[in-house]
Amino acid sequence: MSIKSPEAFRTISEVSKDLSLPQHVLRFWETKFTQIKPIKRGGGRRYYRPEDVMLLRGIKSLLYNDGYTIRGVQKVIKENGIRQLLSLDIQNKYFTENQKNINDPLSNNKLNHSTLNETKRKKLMNVLNDLVQLKSKLDNDK
Repeated sequence: MSIKSPEAFRTISEVSKDLSLPQHVLRFWETKFTQIKPIKRGGGRRYYRPEDVMLLRGIKSLLYNDGYTIRGVQKVIKENGIRQLLSLDIQNKYFTENQKNINDPLSNNKLNHSTLNETKRKKLMNVLNDLVQLKSKLDNDK
């Protein structure tokens, strides 16, 4: 089996394997994110463009790594556009910005405040602090 070039179109099974996601999840995301538009050939076979794969990778990162809900990701795309998700640097920026702001509870990060109200944010900060303390205790016991 030959390796495809980065510009080549991918089938749903190839994308599913590459992203470690079931095919039905990709089909479901197509219904929730209108920006994902694979080309459909005869018999309904899907072919994903490289931009589609990068967008799927960005959506997966926001959902699974950064803890966004589907509505939250839709809001990020609506507010910021898909260009930011097409860049791996920007994907990582969302995560690192959120991590920086966890350490600074008075931060005015637009993404945090648009998705969490202050009460929920304080509860999450308390849970995070408890986890950090528990990790510290575990590290000291070693």
